Parts: sequence; structure tokens; C-alpha cells
Amino acid sequence: MADDLKKMYRTIMADHFPPEMEISFIDGKKRQTLFYEKATWVVGGVQKGLRYGENPGQEAALYKLVNGNLVLGDTEMIRPGRYLASDIELLQAGKHPGKTNLTDADNALNILRYFTDRPTVVIVKHNNPCGVARADSLEDAYIKAYMADRVAAFGGCIALNRPVDKATAEAISRQYAEVVVAPGFEEGVVDIFSRKKNLRVIRIANISRLQTFVGERFIEFKSLIDGGIITQWSFVPQARSKDDLKLAECEHKGKKYRIKREPTEQEYRDMLFGWLVESGVTSNSVIYVKDEVTVGIGTGEQDRVGVAEIARDKAYRKLADRYCFEELKIPYNELRDEGQKKEIDERVAREKGGLIGAVMVSDAFFPFRDGVDVGIREGISAVIQPGGSLNDYQSIEACNEANVTMVYTGQRSFKH
Repeated sequence: MADDLKKMYRTIMADHFPPEMEISFIDGKKRQTLFYEKATWVVGGVQKGLRYGENPGQEAALYKLVNGNLVLGDTEMIRPGRYLASDIELLQAGKHPGKTNLTDADNALNILRYFTDRPTVVIVKHNNPCGVARADSLEDAYIKAYMADRVAAFGGCIALNRPVDKATAEAISRQYAEVVVAPGFEEGVVDIFSRKKNLRVIRIANISRLQTFVGERFIEFKSLIDGGIITQWSFVPQARSKDDLKLAECEHKGKKYRIKREPTEQEYRDMLFGWLVESGVTSNSVIYVKDEVTVGIGTGEQDRVGVAEIARDKAYRKLADRYCFEELKIPYNELRDEGQKKEIDERVAREKGGLIGAVMVSDAFFPFRDGVDVGIREGISAVIQPGGSLNDYQSIEACNEANVTMVYTGQRSFKH
């Protein structure tokens, strides 16, 4: 059985999807048609499409938009020719990409487009970021993103917004990753990556122009079980600068409630960083950020207080693993010395999982104060959320009691 399962993952699906596809939007006599071509790569002298879909046994194909334009209302969608994940350049294939590799890369770019002024690294696993960091050097940004959740980063997709230098490549090559995506690779870097035979090394030149994708929409398609299709505009975060945020306030039963403390400049930076990372996280979600590095990421939970607790618990676990790995060179889960484990646990508890002074980010409003209370008990200093709950006054009171500041974005950031 085990051998059969391993063989499944090595198997390449010969898909039956046609080489071209057209999608038309028709309004009376007006027709807008989008023309697509199936993407393939030459790997080992053989033309190949996607390896398989989400699981072995699912045929899949990647199509890139080659012609046509779509205008819906006052919004013009992305035009052909500005390719990212749909037209990648494979510098090293190893195993050529499957569906999850490319959707992970795409979501990494979805987040990365908002961070162009400083070296930034996004590590995605199962279409959710597990570590995101900005720093003064690319190597430092990678190490911070990796150590934010070293366990989840195993086998992930690493996206970088600067050409990869040798120091960063050596740091990456010490770990196991499935995909590395960057705008370029300095001389000798691909040789370093060649030690990892199954690593997919992908160059996307347009990463250097990702800022031109900020604010632009595309059309999302979701196929239903009966063959129906939902289409929607892609999400665009409106709050992208300090001026777009509003200090939390509301009125309840004739009484006005307002946050007492203005955020510091560092808190504004972390809140904006976290809010833009949040746009690539599956809802219901809460994340914690400190010094433009993700500390804990909670995803896909049904209730908001629950996901706040999950993100908190992950912050504790990931910090314990980080300290263990840095000091003892082994994962925390492999540590058998109870004395050493106790020392690490006590240190993490004193530091409250690295959450003291962190920012709490929520993709939707808090229906009750119990959600923000989770973060407040851990020492967060600021909260960013859409606002709009009937009980916003409760969250405002909770923050004021703890001298925590809070801002509203005025926009929900669900991602399903």
C-alpha cells in the first residue's frame, strides 16, 4: 500500500484538456470573449502540462490569457500579456509543477504585490501564508519568514521580491522547499539550488513590476457541484495607507465610544503590513504581526474567538520550536530532555509567545469583545479590523481598559 501511494505522487497525468479555451460574456448583442491557451513546459525533452490537480488522479490544466479584454461596469479587468504564475519560466524543474504548486505561487504573489519598497519574502503552504517578513536584506527577510513557522514551511512555496543572492540561496537550500519563485537569480544561485533535485526554481520577471497589479481586478470563477459557475470580481484591499484607516469609534444606545490612544508609527506599519497579508489568508482568520513579521496565523476557522485562540496557540508553539532549533539544532517535538524543554517553555511563557507588543489583525469584525480579549491577555498593543459590529462598543471598551489602540479598515477581507 505504501509503495502504491508513493507511486501515485510520482505519476504524471496525461490530461485530456484541449489546447485552447474561450470564455464569453454576452449582454444582448455585446459579446466580450477571453481567449486562453494551455500552458506547457519542456521538461527532460518532453512537453508537459500540469503534473496533476490537487491530488494524484485528478487531471488538471493551466491556461493563460492570450487575447481579449473584459470590462464590467467601470472596472476593466487585467489584460493579456502581463503574465505571472500563468506563464512561468522553469529554470529547474525537478518534478514539474502541479496545481497546488502554482496556486501557492499565485497566492504568494497576491500578497507580495503590496510590498515592493523593501526585501520581502512570503512562504505559502496549502494556499495560506505560514510566514511573511520584510527586512533590510533578502536573506534576513527569508530567515524571519522561515522561522516564523519553520514546521509549516516544510515543503512550501517561497516567493521573493528581489533577485536571489548566494547568501539567501544557501539559507533556502538548508531547508526542504517545493518551489522558489523570484524575479531573478544571481550567478551561481541555480548551481546552489541544483543540489535539491526536486526543487522547482521559477523565474517570473514581472515580479519586479508587481506594484502595477495593486488595485487591479481579475475575474474569479468557482464551479459548483452541479456544473454551475459563480463569477466574482477579485478582492482589492482599500486600506493601503495610514490615511485609509479610521480610529475605532461607534455609538450604542445614544452613547459614543471612541478609542483613546492613537497608534504609534510602528503600530501603523505593522497594522498595514498585517492587513495586506490578511488579504491572502483563508477566512475566518486572525493573524498577529510584530515588526513586520507574522507571529501567528490562524486560518479557516468557523468562529472568530476560536481562530484568535488558534493563532495565539500557534505563536506559542512556533516560538518554542524556533528557540529549540536555534539553540539545540533539533525540532521542539524531538526534544526529550525535560529540563531543556521546561526552560524553553518558561521563556516562551514569559514572552507570551512573542505576542507582547504585537498587532492583532482580523479579516472581519469581532461580534463580541471575547475575540479581542484573547489578544489583549497576551499583551498585544493594537488591533486592526473592519468594524461594523453592533457590539463594536464592547471591543472599544476592552481596548481602552488595556491601553490598546484599534483602527477600522471599513472593509471586510474574506477569502474562501
